[in-house]
Amino acid sequence: MLSSTSPPTVLEITPLTGDVGAVISDVDASVPLPDDTVAQLRRALLRHKVVFLRDQDLDYTSQVAFAQRFGELTTGHPIYRAPQSRPAVREIDSRQGTRANHWHTDLTFVECPPAIAFLHNKIAPTVGGDTIWANTVTAYQSLPEPLRRLADVLRIMHSNDSDYTEATVEARREYISTLFETEHPAVHVHPETGERALLVGGFARTALGFSPQASRDLLRILQEYVTRPEHTVRWNWRAGDLAIWDNRATQHYAVYDYGSQDRRAERCTVAGSLPVGTDGQVSRVLAGDSARYGVTTA
Repeated sequence: MLSSTSPPTVLEITPLTGDVGAVISDVDASVPLPDDTVAQLRRALLRHKVVFLRDQDLDYTSQVAFAQRFGELTTGHPIYRAPQSRPAVREIDSRQGTRANHWHTDLTFVECPPAIAFLHNKIAPTVGGDTIWANTVTAYQSLPEPLRRLADVLRIMHSNDSDYTEATVEARREYISTLFETEHPAVHVHPETGERALLVGGFARTALGFSPQASRDLLRILQEYVTRPEHTVRWNWRAGDLAIWDNRATQHYAVYDYGSQDRRAERCTVAGSLPVGTDGQVSRVLAGDSARYGVTTA
């Protein structure tokens, strides 16, 4: 007798480059999905580091419900308060001076940066406004052996008082009103894949144990390996696009080339774990209390 159970749907996954980025077709994130579909999405995310779903009709409730299939969600941001009715959202709005046009891994100034981010585009500029992602795993793998050995034992202080800041004086003042500083390993071990990835970017301020000049040089050199074109993918947004990225294995840069046009999206994030270095040492807080950036029931 034939079984009436339908076989699992195999997702259509189209890589955008050899190392980072893929488009996933025919997935509607606004409705409950089978466990097998979510598992395939997660495997694709771990493989490609950032995946894109076009034409997603999501409101706050459906975006949160979808993201929660990947883990517990954080509150929207450790500095900005989200609307009381939407605690898991962080609105990215160019009209409020939010641009993010600096290479960064999200929120590395706290002890447990988010694991996975979900950004749903609401308004896209008619021209410009792309986002670029970089694969920090292949960046690490491309390091010359002597530099890799140094990176493996390097510790870096990350802070919200950094080159990555909001665009206006008032926004910057709010952004650094509470100081956060965290010591992370320059190379951490991905908790799911076991891959080693560079943990640097726009919030990285100081290589501990080095002079200010040597520290700047080290961070610049490591960052240059991350942002080599071979390690990147560029996405041209349309309204309704949903980008999902593994924050433990990427950096990204929102290109500010759209003038006074509106650019707006909403992000929610899955809670991350404490980064672990190649020597087993974990990250530690130096300043600030990120308790507000805890798990939320949304």
